[in-house]
Amino acid sequence: MPTMKCDYLSEVWKDDNKVVFCTGGAGTICSAQVRALVHLGANACIIGRNVEKTEAVAKDIATARLNAKVLGIGAVDVRSLDSLQAAVDRCVKELGSVDFVIAGAAGNFLAPITQLSANGFKSVIDIDVQGSYNTIKATLPHLIRSAAKYKTDGKTTPKTGTGGRIIFISATIHYTGLPLQAHVSAAKAGIDALSAAMAIELGPRGLTSNVIAPGAITETEGMQRLIRKEDVTAVEKEIPSGRYGRAKEIADATVFLFSDAGNYINGDILVGELNPSRVRNVSIADKFLVDGGGWHRQGVVSGVGLVYPNFLLADEVVTGVQGTRKAKL
Repeated sequence: MPTMKCDYLSEVWKDDNKVVFCTGGAGTICSAQVRALVHLGANACIIGRNVEKTEAVAKDIATARLNAKVLGIGAVDVRSLDSLQAAVDRCVKELGSVDFVIAGAAGNFLAPITQLSANGFKSVIDIDVQGSYNTIKATLPHLIRSAAKYKTDGKTTPKTGTGGRIIFISATIHYTGLPLQAHVSAAKAGIDALSAAMAIELGPRGLTSNVIAPGAITETEGMQRLIRKEDVTAVEKEIPSGRYGRAKEIADATVFLFSDAGNYINGDILVGELNPSRVRNVSIADKFLVDGGGWHRQGVVSGVGLVYPNFLLADEVVTGVQGTRKAKL
C-alpha cells in the first residue's frame, strides 16, 4: 500500500480565512509576517499607536490577496489591557475570530546604563513585556477556542488547517549581552520566559507558543536606530551568511510555525543570525527542538500537590500556600 502523504509531508497553509492578530503590525518585520499570511489566505488585524500609519499599512497588506480583509486599528497602547481588549473585541466583531497572534510591539533606543533613566528602562519593559502579556491576555479566550476547533494529533493532516498559535518577536542581543542595550536585553529575556511559560500552561489546551528572535534585518527601524550608516558594511561582513537578513525570511519562519509543518514546535526559539565572534556560551541560541515543548517539562510544578496537566485543564486553584488566587482568563 502506498504511503499516505500525511505520513511524510505537512501542508504549508490552509486557505480558510482564519484571522491573525498582530501588535506592532505596521512595522517592517511584522507587516511582512502578516502580508505573507494574508497572501496565503488569512485575514488580519494589525495594531499600532499611529492611526494614519497603521490604517495605511493595513490597506497596503490587503492588496496581497483579492478580497482579503485587513483591519488596521491605531491609537492602541499595548501597555493598557483595556486598550488592547477593545481592539480584540473589534477584531472578533468584524473578522469573526482570532486564530493566530503575533506579539511584535517593541521599543528600543541606545543608552549606556550610566545614562539610562529609570523611566526609560521601565518604558521598554512595559511595551515589550507588559505589552506582550496584555496581548495574550486579551486574545487568550479566542485562541483557546481556535486551538480546540483546529486540533491536530500529528497523525493526519488537518483538513481545516491549524489554530491557537502564538509567536513572540524577541531579539538575539540578550543571549550574549550587548552594550547600550541593557533595557532591551532585560525585556527580550522576559519575553522568552513568558513564551516558555505559555507553552507549558497552554500546550495541554492545544496551543503552541514560540519565539522568533531576528538577527540584523535590513531596512528596519531597528537597523536605523542601532547601527550607524558608516558601520553598516563592516557589521554585515561579520555575519557568517555574509549578509543581513530580510523581513521576508522572518515571514517564512512565521508561515512555518503557524502551518501544519509546525504542529510539534512548542516553547521553542527560532534564533536569527548570530555573530560568532561575540558568542561565548549561548546555550539557548543553538537550540531548535521538535519536541512539543517537552524540554520545558522539567520545571513543571512540584511540591504543591497538583498533577500536570490536569490541574491546568480543570482550572484548579492552588491551595495550602500563601498569596494565590484564581483569576479569569
